[in-house]
Amino acid sequence: MNMAAFKKLVSAAALTGLLAGLLLTAAQQIQVVPLILEAEMHEQAGETASRTGQTNAAVAHEPGAWQPERGWERNLFAAGANVVVAVGFALLLGAAVALRGAKLDWRTGVLWGLGGYAVFFVAPSLGLPPELPGAAAVGLVPRQLWWAAASALTAAGLACIVFPGRRAIKILGVVLVIVPHLVGAPQANVHGGTAPAELAQAFIVATTIVNAVFWLVLGGLFGFFHRRLED
Repeated sequence: MNMAAFKKLVSAAALTGLLAGLLLTAAQQIQVVPLILEAEMHEQAGETASRTGQTNAAVAHEPGAWQPERGWERNLFAAGANVVVAVGFALLLGAAVALRGAKLDWRTGVLWGLGGYAVFFVAPSLGLPPELPGAAAVGLVPRQLWWAAASALTAAGLACIVFPGRRAIKILGVVLVIVPHLVGAPQANVHGGTAPAELAQAFIVATTIVNAVFWLVLGGLFGFFHRRLED
């Protein structure tokens, strides 16, 4: 890749990430954040009940890690994080397109975005569904490792299946997609959480829809800007 092509990729990713990240933030405010706030209320109620029940022991109140306050501060940090993540995903998308030597417009960009949705959200979510605050879960590192493995194997598998190649390569692709789920994601020894099951299910549905919109828009915008900067 020459310097001009690299600059075009970075410029397209930056523009795409800014718009897609802001759109993701707006969609989360409508569909996802109200569910998170409700779950936090259940979590706080559960913690209060737990502390109240400890009548025979002193309860130590250690200061927790800093986090932004609810309202504009939390929204601002969420928007910034979403833009950074969106730019990163757009760069990954651009790198994949460059490796394939593909020509993009907004239509083909949407297809690439659909692939990103399958790789980075659908496949990992089959083993580790989106979780509300207060949900029972295993440690962060095992989940991150499984998530990364599931995404990488799904990406490799889809490439084998979608792109032209021999039948054996396509069969290998199917195997790669299935392997993480045969191994299984790390699961907590206890189930449930402080939030009601109906709220947890609504969160999964809302997150699935919001991420689908995000990835389709991300792919379409990247294809659009990539084409415009090429002209």
